[in-house]
Amino acid sequence: MTNSTTHEVTLLTRAGCGMCERALEQLQGICAEFGIEVGSVDVDAVAATEPGLRAEYGDRLPVVLLDGREHSYFDVDETRLRADLFR
Repeated sequence: MTNSTTHEVTLLTRAGCGMCERALEQLQGICAEFGIEVGSVDVDAVAATEPGLRAEYGDRLPVVLLDGREHSYFDVDETRLRADLFR
């Protein structure tokens, strides 16, 4: 299933986060159906250059960003994400 609109999906993560690993696997499966590569950003690794990411999202990872905006956190909202990617 592909869509003419290109979206960007990014997962904010932290090393050693089991929930983050599961969310990434789930996102990769969903996004592959739409021909989208999932990006991921470790909020601790980029804290020196982007401290705002860790400050805003660091206590509720994983966070899914769709087109740069928060889409869901802790769990991937698969139904909503599929609907939004189809738009």
